[in-house]
Amino acid sequence: MKKLIALLIFTFGISVSLAQTARIQIIHNAADPAAQEVDVYVNGALALDNFAFRAATPFIDLPAGVTLNVGIAPGNSGSVNDTLKNFQVVLAENKTYVAVANGVLDPNSFSPNPDGRDISFTLFAKDNIREEGNRPWGVDFVVLHGATDAPIVDIIAKRVYQPVGLDLTGTEEVNEVSDGEDSFWWGRRIVNNAAYGDITNYKRLLARQYILKVTPGDDNNTVVAKFDANLTGLGGGAAVVFASGFLNPSANQNGAAFGIFAALPDGNVVEFPMVVPTARLQVIHNAADPIANEVDVYINGTLTLDNFAFRTATPFIDIPAGVTLNIGVAPGNSGSVNDTLKNFPVQFEEGETYVAVANGVVDPSGFAPNPDGRDIAFTIFAKDGIRESGYGYNKVDFIVLHGSTDAPTVDVIARNVATIVDNAAYGDITNYIRVWANNYILDITPGNNNNTIVASFEADLSGLGGGAAVVFASGFLDPTGNQNGAPFGLFAALPDGNVVEFPAIEPFARLQVIHNAADPLANEVDVYLNGTLALDNFAFRTATPYIDVPAGVDINIGVAPGNSTTVNDTIKNFVVQFASGGTYVALANGVVDPSGFAPNPDGRDISFTLLAKDDAREQSNNSNKVDLFAVHGSTDAPTVNIFGLGIYLKNVAYGDISNYLSLNAWKNWIVITTPWPNFSVVGVWSADLRGLGGNSAVVFASGFLNP
Repeated sequence: MKKLIALLIFTFGISVSLAQTARIQIIHNAADPAAQEVDVYVNGALALDNFAFRAATPFIDLPAGVTLNVGIAPGNSGSVNDTLKNFQVVLAENKTYVAVANGVLDPNSFSPNPDGRDISFTLFAKDNIREEGNRPWGVDFVVLHGATDAPIVDIIAKRVYQPVGLDLTGTEEVNEVSDGEDSFWWGRRIVNNAAYGDITNYKRLLARQYILKVTPGDDNNTVVAKFDANLTGLGGGAAVVFASGFLNPSANQNGAAFGIFAALPDGNVVEFPMVVPTARLQVIHNAADPIANEVDVYINGTLTLDNFAFRTATPFIDIPAGVTLNIGVAPGNSGSVNDTLKNFPVQFEEGETYVAVANGVVDPSGFAPNPDGRDIAFTIFAKDGIRESGYGYNKVDFIVLHGSTDAPTVDVIARNVATIVDNAAYGDITNYIRVWANNYILDITPGNNNNTIVASFEADLSGLGGGAAVVFASGFLDPTGNQNGAPFGLFAALPDGNVVEFPAIEPFARLQVIHNAADPLANEVDVYLNGTLALDNFAFRTATPYIDVPAGVDINIGVAPGNSTTVNDTIKNFVVQFASGGTYVALANGVVDPSGFAPNPDGRDISFTLLAKDDAREQSNNSNKVDLFAVHGSTDAPTVNIFGLGIYLKNVAYGDISNYLSLNAWKNWIVITTPWPNFSVVGVWSADLRGLGGNSAVVFASGFLNP
């Protein structure tokens, strides 16, 4: 630059201290590859040697009031005779200018400007340029639209963050930079309908970090490109911002790609980095087909996930948005993208968060069909709006995917809490569910039958407060019908990629057994479960506590005389099956040989049997009450009515079991009568329920009216 000044002083034969001068900054923004470097001649003398594209001079003094012949030649030119373009300029005294070399040498070899603007090589100039800002907290700048193939554009500035402790609300700073119609909640329009060659008036932004969104002039919802403009160190400064390069380099001799740059007063040129549009994605492998136990995942032909295992997940990662990605899935240890079995073209929306679950089987004909007719071919189940964290510090947010190909429509019930999944078929993904970060038992039932529990799992969420998860049903209900693939299970993928298996709970029910068989032969009995002695010398009018018993399978209950030696001594056998999660009471009742006892007056069968109730309660639903039901267990007693405080049971015959009654925990009486018209009082019994609040009970009539 000193060479340029000295040369001009020499050329015009004047003293800098006495000359009329102007201030100027020169910027090279001509993206034509043939002008990658240029030599600049002023009045025939070389002033700028190999002046590079996207470089700038500092502000310098040049003579004012005289004609300057500016010639542009290719870099490494031999003399002024090599100039390609000449411009005659006259600078006004004491003015400050910017001059930007722009355009292309041969417009016929480049894409025309969409708005018909001339793209020939030229100088764009503007006066009244500032070498510093007018406010210490702001940055003053003009903007040049210098991209030849770009249409009319707007530029929206959106501040990235507000520093902690800085509140500028209502201050001069905010008032000055928020100028009326160009300011919106989503940002500030700093360039409005600028066509190629336009230079804006001065704008001012706070010296903060911004995202600059370039949009078509008539559509601010379509973002062509975004750039990160970090102005945090430029308070009190000024700049010339210029759009540069080609939107479509391949149609413009592979010239430089579009970008936004800022020339500072000292000649430094700062590039605003392009913000690559991204989305967030977690990938889960839930394809239970044994051939897909490990897969390789290619994105646009590049191996991205190597030997990605069944029931594993990636953490959330950034992935390009707004462009089509070809996702190819190949067997593990594949040789190249040519080994892919399935391809899926996808496009993600910028700023969105997704989960993508690989699911299904490669050859559906080799597997059990889905009971609801859903397609089980290998595919990707995807959902947007995914959360990487929960919304409450003591709660967990999650969605649930039904990913088991041979499973029907199901419900998922958090035992004793609520139904959290209702009628989900294969491939369905729920909306978000939020629960307390506690320990739960999850029961899987058919969608139309919550009384049948297919499987149960323990979901311990106690350590996940404030977290989020993707819960997925996985594997086969019947592995033998599905090439011995993995059995059914329930899993949760966490945001960090960890996959947690919810342990399966062996299905069980709760059972209380009461011995109410008054036959003297059965005064004590041994009870065998599937051949194993479970109750030894179980006495008449005694009961077990509630115990866990297997559910969902046949149980052979054998009853033998007390002090039996083996299961072979059983005199009665009953095959029963309990529903998982159910609570039962079973009363052994009746006589071994009815011919040796008085018949039942109502003709009821009095043979030794089990009387059962399947909705039993282990405690009351109210801490001040006692919940109980009644059983008529006296073989030779007729149909009766039962009365008491809060009790009115009519026409109860032998073997009948009432519904639950909820009685106050007071002193009560039970009155048993025969029904009308043959009314008589069978007996009155005191029932002192004081102290039993919150408990439950089984009240049973026992023994013989006529021993």
